[in-house]
Amino acid sequence: MRFEFLSPLHKATRQIAAHLEAPCRAAGVSPPEGHLLSYLRSYEPCSVGDLHRVFGHRPSTLTHMVDRLEAQGLVQRAHGTEDRRQVILRLTRKGRASADRLRECLSAFEARVRAHADARDIQGFRAVMDAIARAAGAETQSEKEKRR
Repeated sequence: MRFEFLSPLHKATRQIAAHLEAPCRAAGVSPPEGHLLSYLRSYEPCSVGDLHRVFGHRPSTLTHMVDRLEAQGLVQRAHGTEDRRQVILRLTRKGRASADRLRECLSAFEARVRAHADARDIQGFRAVMDAIARAAGAETQSEKEKRR
C-alpha cells in the first residue's frame, strides 16, 4: 500500500539526507548533526529539551550527537539560569562557521527546489505540512498560537 502523504515525505527525507551527506561529511558531522547545527544557528540558545521536541530523537541519541558536537568544539553546554537541571546549547565560533556553510548548502538546495514549484504548489505543501502537524499533535507552541 502506498500512502498518499507519508510515502512521498519518507522518500523526500531520504533524498534530502543523501544530498546533504557530502557537505555534512566535509564539515565533519553526520546529516542529523548538520541539521542540529543549522537549527541552532537560527534558534540558539536552545535547551536540549527543546531540541528533543523539535527533532524527536531518543534522549540517548540526542545526547550522543551533542557529545560529538561538543568534542569537536562546535557547541557548548551550559546550565539554565532558572533551572540548573536544564542544559542549554550554544554554538561556538567554529560551530557558527560550520552551520553557516551548511545553511548555504541548504539555501541553494531550497532555491533549486523552489525553481520547480510555483506559489500555489508551495501554499499547498505548507497546508499539508500543517495538517500533518495538527494530526500528529506535534505543532510547536508558535504554530498553535498562529491558529488562535
